[in-house]
Amino acid sequence: MAEIINLRMARKARARSDNQAQAQASRARHGRSKHERQAAEAEIARIARTVEGARREPECEREEDEG
Repeated sequence: MAEIINLRMARKARARSDNQAQAQASRARHGRSKHERQAAEAEIARIARTVEGARREPECEREEDEG
């Protein structure tokens, strides 16, 4: 005799497994490792320091002259 299954529970289980598979694919596609995130943050900080160092006037002096 065939095994009796609850169709509602089977449908929900299938939906859960589909969602998990989709989430795994999204993590693989869009996720970055901790090292990659830290490298990107360090690069942004380096660029900000370079731009700030290239200014003609420091930020605090410009605010005093304008006000």
